[in-house]
Amino acid sequence: MRGVHICNFSLPLKTNMTKIKKAVIAVAGSGTRLLPATKAMPKEMLPIVDKPIIQLVVEELVEAGIEDIIFVTRWDKKPLEDHFDHSVALEDDLRKNGKTEAADRISKIAEMANFVHVRQKGPYGNGTPVLSAASLVDDEPFIFCFGDDLVKSKTSFTKQMVEDYEKTGNLIMGVQEVKQADVVRYGIVKLKEGTNQMEDIIEKPSIEEAPSRLAGFGRYILNQEIIDILRSTSLGKGNELWITDAIKEYIRRGGVFLAKEIKDGQWLTTGDPANYLKSILAYASDREDLKETLAEFIQSQK
Repeated sequence: MRGVHICNFSLPLKTNMTKIKKAVIAVAGSGTRLLPATKAMPKEMLPIVDKPIIQLVVEELVEAGIEDIIFVTRWDKKPLEDHFDHSVALEDDLRKNGKTEAADRISKIAEMANFVHVRQKGPYGNGTPVLSAASLVDDEPFIFCFGDDLVKSKTSFTKQMVEDYEKTGNLIMGVQEVKQADVVRYGIVKLKEGTNQMEDIIEKPSIEEAPSRLAGFGRYILNQEIIDILRSTSLGKGNELWITDAIKEYIRRGGVFLAKEIKDGQWLTTGDPANYLKSILAYASDREDLKETLAEFIQSQK
């Protein structure tokens, strides 16, 4: 990472910690920047080559040992819910036509984890999905994800976070350096000197007030204390309920919150046409069956 260096930092090992087995994924967004593609299709179901965005997120979680996945949805997310259920008619049809491998691949989607769907209630903001799922993660640590944020890495980034949590017992947020001009779009982190411990986080600061170029993205390890803080957190910037405001309060109370860089990978947001296209190209370029054709096509366009 250019310009910023995060030193390895950890507190003493904490024993007898609850294993992280649950994840909450926020998928109640409308995807307006990708209209008209998202008019009748959840943005999280848009394909990255031949898998929907949300399936890649789920696969990352499952690789980390997550067993229960809670989708915080809204009224128009039924295609997403159906994707993680068995499609008996399709599976039977594939098998009848000798496409056993395809049938097995489709069937396994529903078996990856236990899937729960709850409707989002409350004010607008990225803290609301946490409260909507609070009763299902009561008094235990959990992963919180944004359903349109991908992390393409050799080892599941969630697994990297869980391994750090098991060493330290501290809450964690994924971070990646962004361009100076882009700090106004994200929660920007200030670290304690020489550590990866967060001193502060500012939601969508101006370029002048940004303490760094380290942006937090949609991967967190949270706990009951964050939920309790969110319940009493006032609406913040833009009259929204921000997870960053709860993190700030947690730190103010003496809690340790760590910033985690991705090892051997990168964060890819998919919320707008340009970044969605970049994500497709990044995944397609890694596919043995596609990369040569893709490279040839790109070269032919120059």
